[in-house]
Amino acid sequence: MIKWITNLFSSIKTEEKSDYMKKFLIVGLGNIGAEYVNTRHNIGFKIVDFLARKESISFETVKLGSLAEYKFKGRTFLLLKPNTYMNLSGKAVKYWMDKENIPLENIMVITDDLNLSFGTIRIKPKGSDGGHNGLKNINLVLNTQQYTRFRFGISDEFKKGQQVDYVLGEWDETEKAKLPERLEIASEIIKSFGTAGLENTMTTYNGK
Repeated sequence: MIKWITNLFSSIKTEEKSDYMKKFLIVGLGNIGAEYVNTRHNIGFKIVDFLARKESISFETVKLGSLAEYKFKGRTFLLLKPNTYMNLSGKAVKYWMDKENIPLENIMVITDDLNLSFGTIRIKPKGSDGGHNGLKNINLVLNTQQYTRFRFGISDEFKKGQQVDYVLGEWDETEKAKLPERLEIASEIIKSFGTAGLENTMTTYNGK
C-alpha cells in the first residue's frame, strides 16, 4: 500500500514537471502608446501582435502588461507585452515568470537590434544587453543573462547623433514592404522554440 501511494505521488510530480516544462513566456519588448506603435523600437510588440492576429487570439490587459495565451502542439505560449515602458521591462518579466512558474529556459525575449541589418534574425541562449535598455533592465531584475533572446535587426542607417530619432522613428517604405515576410518567419520561430527546442531553432533560423 505504501509503495502504491509513493508511486502515485511520484507520478503526479512527474506530470506536474511535464506541464511546467510545456509552458513558455514570450516577451515582446516595446513602448506603450499610439505614437510608438509603428516604430522600429517596438518590433517585439509587433511580432507577438502578428502571431496573435494570425492565430485569432486576443490580448487582455493584466498586471504590468497585456497577455495572450496561445496553445500549439501541447504547449502553452504566454505572449507578453509589458506596459512598464522599455526601461523597466524586467519588472513585468519577473512577475509573470514567477506567477506562471515558468523556468528560465522557457523564456524568450524579442527585441530590436541596431547591430544587425534590417530583418536579420539572431537567436541566442544568453548574452549581454548590447546597449539595449530593455535587456539591461531584465538582466538586472532577473540577476542573470541566461535566457533566450531573439534579436530582430533594424540596421544602423542613421547619422551621428540621430540614434534616438532613428530607433523611435517609423519604418520606411522599403522596410514596410518587407516586414510581412519577416513577421511570418518570426512567428514560426516562436512556435519552433517551444516545440523543436532552442538549438534546433537557432540552427534553422539564425541568419535568415
